[in-house]
Amino acid sequence: MIYIEDAIRDINPSAQYTCSPSNDVDGITWLSGTTPISKSDILAKQAELQTAYDAKDYSRNREIAYKELKEQLDLLYHDMVADKGDKTGEWFKHIKAVKDANPKE
Repeated sequence: MIYIEDAIRDINPSAQYTCSPSNDVDGITWLSGTTPISKSDILAKQAELQTAYDAKDYSRNREIAYKELKEQLDLLYHDMVADKGDKTGEWFKHIKAVKDANPKE
């Protein structure tokens, strides 16, 4: 989830403010020296960041599902020794299964 604070930092990384209750655009108090950001700009940026985050969900799921790199290299080694450096190898099957289960859309 993308929070109000994430949107504010993306718009102005040096903004000084408090937010109470947390993640409530109506609870923002701008501190001295910070030009206030409009609520509509904050909410629009929050929606934009959330959309970008959601679009990468497949990538986060794949990262969890892939075997560790050393295990993948071991699969590749055994595939090469067995002359299975093609789509019949265990490494390829593993990668394809993860990609099929988590499509890029």
